[in-house]
Amino acid sequence: MINKLHRGDSLPFLESLPAALVDALITDPPYASGGLHIGSKSRSTSDKYQNGGTARKYPEFTGDHRDQRAHLRWMTLWLSECLRVMKDGAPICLFTDWRQLPLTTDALQVAGFTWRGIAVWDKGEGVRPQMGRFRNQAEYIVWGSKGHMPNERDVGVLRGVYKEVVKQKDKFHVTGKPTDLMRDLIKICEPGGLILDPFAGSGSTLLAAELEGYDWLGCELSEEYKNIALERLAQEH
Repeated sequence: MINKLHRGDSLPFLESLPAALVDALITDPPYASGGLHIGSKSRSTSDKYQNGGTARKYPEFTGDHRDQRAHLRWMTLWLSECLRVMKDGAPICLFTDWRQLPLTTDALQVAGFTWRGIAVWDKGEGVRPQMGRFRNQAEYIVWGSKGHMPNERDVGVLRGVYKEVVKQKDKFHVTGKPTDLMRDLIKICEPGGLILDPFAGSGSTLLAAELEGYDWLGCELSEEYKNIALERLAQEH
């Protein structure tokens, strides 16, 4: 089970895990964002999250078309299972964008976690700028814990703002996160701990855990993305 990437839906996968198994949960779930109306939200993920004319196209992924109520219910369902499989005091980190930031903090608390704050990922100034508007150059990391988080944990002070530009050679998913960002972020987990990512995508969290000496456990619905993740992990051995 440890250091294994499973293929399948995250909710049945989480339900199959024993209680109090993992030391941290760090994941980048589908945002169900990228549009203000039903028509725009139902577009393909490559259309929603890539500029027109982009040469490189990434595989599509599912679960990104829910409306707000459906998305809140879905988030609460799988987060409730995460609460069960995490150890007491274990940290949780969830990526989100500005549209889904309020919903994500709500879902975290409804599921039973203690919400502890937000970190910022500054993606740089080149992210789809529009005249007359603020640059949309940040995404957010909502974090919390399963109940009380002891101060004596063997973890240093982590940054509140991460400035990491996405490099094409390090991008394998349409919404992929930089490996260096993930290598810093997973250090919220105590050394040698087991990190869970139920939405593994192209494997950036799992790869970061491998590089930093953590055990890991992942799940990914897409066969194509699972294969990409396994190939990236294999290159480190």
